[in-house]
Amino acid sequence: MKFLKKSDRIDFPEGRNTPCLLLTLKADMIPIFFQLLQKGFMVKTRVGCSIKIFLLEQLGLDPEYLKKRVQTVFLDSEPVDNIDTAIIKNGSVLALSAAMPGLLGAVLRRGSYYASMRSEISHKEEIESVPLQEGWVVVKLFNLLIRELGPIFLERGIWIKKNDLQGFFKKHLNGLKVGLESIRVDDEEYNLEKLSKMEWTSGEFFLKIRGV
Repeated sequence: MKFLKKSDRIDFPEGRNTPCLLLTLKADMIPIFFQLLQKGFMVKTRVGCSIKIFLLEQLGLDPEYLKKRVQTVFLDSEPVDNIDTAIIKNGSVLALSAAMPGLLGAVLRRGSYYASMRSEISHKEEIESVPLQEGWVVVKLFNLLIRELGPIFLERGIWIKKNDLQGFFKKHLNGLKVGLESIRVDDEEYNLEKLSKMEWTSGEFFLKIRGV
């Protein structure tokens, strides 16, 4: 099953002010970065559209994959049943998960028979229209979706908040010494020592991970 449309692969964003960090490392080290996907990465996109349109047209998910695999959806901490009517707004936080086990998983699943048990916290259908415009959305991936989509999103590139990325490197800098092939910040080659001393002045970074 395809996960993402190949035509939606992207390179570094054009006309950017955000520093771009490219890491080339052994492929078996990529899962170290999955915690960033669970914590949340930013997507610069058109907002004011439905979750379904966002996932298919902006993120490039394959329709069959969305239908069969993405079973639990939270929008701004509220479980969503209808991804056709729930609207993505500027600053929205969208959490995606495959089916979770047990009764809780069944209750939270979109369109679940047990959805009435969480009616008070469920996302309500949108009444007012939201204009289409450029904006930012935070996406979080959980369980199986991290393993399946994570490497693809990291290869395409994701925006990460400075504090999250800086904290990640402080925690994993020594572990990255084994298997890290190269570091590049914009057009400049770095090593781990230089990366550890880098001044993190930008509010966010565009991160790409290349496995070898």
